[in-house]
Amino acid sequence: MTYKASKTMTRVILLYVALMLITSLCGAQVIPGEPDLVLFKKEKNSFILSSGGYSVPILASSKDFAGVNRAAKDLQSDISKVTGSTPDLIIDQSSGNKEVVIIGTIGKSDIIDRLIAGRKLDVSGILGKWESFITCIIKKPLPGIKSALVIAGSDKRGTIYGIYDLSEKIGVSPWYWWADVPVDKHDEIFIRNELYLSGPPSVKYRGIFLNDEAPALTNWIRGKYGMVAVQEDPPIPEGVANYGREFYTRLFELLLRLKGNYLWPAMWNNAFNEDDPENPRLADQYGIVMGNSHQEPMLRAQKEWDRRYRRTIGNWNYAKNPDTLENFWREGIRRNSAFESIVTIGLRGANDTPMAPGGPEANMSLLEKIVDVQRQILAEEINPDVTKVPQLWCLYKEVQGFYEAGMRVPDDVTLLWAEDNWGNVRRLPTEEERKRSGGAGIYYHFDYHGGPRSYQWLNTDPIPKIWDQMSLAQQYGADRIWIVNVGHFKGYEFPMEYFIRLGWRTGSLTNDNIREYTTAWAEREFGSEYAYEIADLIAGYTRFNGRRKPELLAPDTYSLVNYNEAETVVGDYKSLASKAEEIYMKLDDSYQDAFYQLVLFPIKACSIVNELYVAAGRNQLYAQQKRASTSDMEALTRELFTADTSLMGYYNRDFAGGKWNHFMDQAHLGYRSWADPPENNLRAIRFSTYEPPNSALMGVAVEGSELSWPVSSETLTLPVFDVFNKQERYIEIFNRGTVDFDFSINASDNWINASEQSGKIFKEKRILLSIDWDKLPKGRSTGSIVIQGTGVTSKVLIEAFDPDQITPSTLKGFAESDGYISMEAEHYTGKTDKGDRKWIRIEDYGHTLSGMRATAEADCPSLDPGSNAPSMEYQAYFFTTGNAVITSILSPTLNFMPGRGLKYAISIDDEPPQIITAIPEGYDAQNGNRDWEESVRNNARLCKSVHQIAKPGYHTIKFWMVDPGIVLQKLVVDTGGLRQSYLGPPESYSNLQGNK
Repeated sequence: MTYKASKTMTRVILLYVALMLITSLCGAQVIPGEPDLVLFKKEKNSFILSSGGYSVPILASSKDFAGVNRAAKDLQSDISKVTGSTPDLIIDQSSGNKEVVIIGTIGKSDIIDRLIAGRKLDVSGILGKWESFITCIIKKPLPGIKSALVIAGSDKRGTIYGIYDLSEKIGVSPWYWWADVPVDKHDEIFIRNELYLSGPPSVKYRGIFLNDEAPALTNWIRGKYGMVAVQEDPPIPEGVANYGREFYTRLFELLLRLKGNYLWPAMWNNAFNEDDPENPRLADQYGIVMGNSHQEPMLRAQKEWDRRYRRTIGNWNYAKNPDTLENFWREGIRRNSAFESIVTIGLRGANDTPMAPGGPEANMSLLEKIVDVQRQILAEEINPDVTKVPQLWCLYKEVQGFYEAGMRVPDDVTLLWAEDNWGNVRRLPTEEERKRSGGAGIYYHFDYHGGPRSYQWLNTDPIPKIWDQMSLAQQYGADRIWIVNVGHFKGYEFPMEYFIRLGWRTGSLTNDNIREYTTAWAEREFGSEYAYEIADLIAGYTRFNGRRKPELLAPDTYSLVNYNEAETVVGDYKSLASKAEEIYMKLDDSYQDAFYQLVLFPIKACSIVNELYVAAGRNQLYAQQKRASTSDMEALTRELFTADTSLMGYYNRDFAGGKWNHFMDQAHLGYRSWADPPENNLRAIRFSTYEPPNSALMGVAVEGSELSWPVSSETLTLPVFDVFNKQERYIEIFNRGTVDFDFSINASDNWINASEQSGKIFKEKRILLSIDWDKLPKGRSTGSIVIQGTGVTSKVLIEAFDPDQITPSTLKGFAESDGYISMEAEHYTGKTDKGDRKWIRIEDYGHTLSGMRATAEADCPSLDPGSNAPSMEYQAYFFTTGNAVITSILSPTLNFMPGRGLKYAISIDDEPPQIITAIPEGYDAQNGNRDWEESVRNNARLCKSVHQIAKPGYHTIKFWMVDPGIVLQKLVVDTGGLRQSYLGPPESYSNLQGNK
């Protein structure tokens, strides 16, 4: 490709360096567009928070919320962490200081209300708003005080968020404890004299679900906090890990620092409210809204039922035991009635199963009765006006079928739509549904225990995909609740924070600033010096994991012979690991533990796993080709398994002094079904054997074919060479025996070059072949090489192409070669938008580069290609004619609007556009649908269309929007030579200087 990228890249780097110089003098922030309130060098009119070993006192009111004053103590500690100077925290007393920090909630803090009454503080911008705060400098706020930094909140969490916002900006990462992120020291802290208002949030409730928590999180809990004492009332059996106040208060604080507010607690073998009765009270005091999972209604954990009734009456069943269940629910609601909660209503079966056989037809009337009974309980126990009690109905898995069959709940109940467990939103609200007072939300997954394959080990969620799906959710009004399953929690730090921050300020995090966000996050955690490089590492490994989750890898996932795919995958991961190791060694010691767990470890671990499966694939291929090195590939696979085991052990027992022991207990190797194996193993890999004779026997294999000589009698042929790509192709000469031998190579023509003409073969050797383009005649030329060794000869055919019609410098667009044209979606040669209906680029969202999303207003109808539909154009030069099969590689977006599928259109030149249905109406996105299972395994959808090329020359492919939401990643045109691969062939040669 002849992009003129050097000047652009230079400008980007210079801009980045300038940004780093500026931000090194300012506080930390991760959301683009936020003002730099915190300074570490004084400027005119700035407020002195800390200087000369002294930090100004913090004033608060005893009448304020306990959670606010607790957070004020955290601010006191955070300022001390940064400066070494601890400010006084003064409650309900005057201060003799000239400068102070004043913290409080409107209507709860005497000090804040006094400032408002005296017209010193204007809170009109946040008054009555949800979770909003103001930060400002006030001159002479109170008698005897010269200047004050004021943080005022519209409500409890508004004030708490304002406090933690300042903590983050002075340099205390939300992950200071959970990921060992150090606090940079500064002698002085100043606050810029600017008014800063924040809130209300884009999404009202933003939270996480601890799930699939065994073995990793549960084993860590056991090791750190022990076991819950066995007792009879409430019944708690042996073997319950102590998910108590010591753990949860750490988690509550983190959520608040991230500007989250909602939690579904661990539930596999735990009961939040009973394992430690202080849990719910402390959650409410901190400011966390509690709920329970999609399968646990009325604030009761399944384990609360199991411990009481399972041995006597089995799993809950309302049809059989209505009185018992109603009393059970009533007790739970009464117990938690004083605390802020969102009540899950409805009913599913135990252990993530349907309520009863027969689906909606057999059970709808019963479920409707259950909802009525539950709401009556809420009215009697919490508020006679039940519409004032926050409730949700989670339309997860089979429950969505009840809604589609016509069941409805009252409008004040939030409809919590679920994605497909793989990050693809199944359904979003219609225009009519957006009028409901209860609104809608999304239940999302970073971790999943279920088919077609569990993924529970490490982060496999690129934030561009999170942006794509959740920004759609916000656009279509699913903005009341966002909750994400974060599994065992550790390992998901980066996407978890992005998910919550996106819910806080959706409009500030866009398709264009994803890498900017990642760089800012890296700078906050590890300093500015290597932030740009670290952002590349994070974006790289999450994209690699996103295109195929480690749990789904197999020996044949990536092609071992076509397009250098497998070795490129391994090489790219090794390159990331090498760069990460290099940065790790350069970082100050204080950053190394944080960098290891957040960046280096996941890269190294996933690099090993990818290499392991490629080695296992080579073992099978080499046995087929009868290579003496077959057993070497088995040995390498086992060596990599040992390296994986050692790395997991190091993380658990040695890293950070063993602080995070057991978080790598989750098995990730050895899947033979959807369920994770009990421990890592290689039993799912079938190793192949070949016993080489005690002699010298030559074999030959070539790029682009699994065949080998002399196992196959077919003459070996290399993929074509062309003047545009000027490829290097390889052949491999290998030993089928145990005795080394000499070889020689002779070319039929002087335009064929070999990296070696002769040598010795012990196991195998790769020879690179290239073309001397100055000696090659114009047009298509054929030749060959002959390999001699062990008394035999093998011939490999070669074809090279240097056309008369066009040259690399005169080409405009892409050039066909090797039987295909491959084009990255963002490399269009022309684009036509129609107002707000347009194609937008989502950076890093793709298997190989990025994605282009069809974007339009909510409820946009299907568009008419050639009339009102935006399009992208891809000009290419074809040398062949006849059938051209175009594969459109799409992201696995689902038909999120009811009553319609998901379509696009495609055409070549002036032919009528073909409308292609990517997802039909009524698509069943769940286990049993083989098409869906394949799309989530691949994290992509491949759609094909057939076209005719009548004559060689330039042709323009047009890709049209029909339905919004489609994301195009790549177009691959098969002109007769496309070979199998997972990622598709590399992008074709292009000359795209005119592409903007």
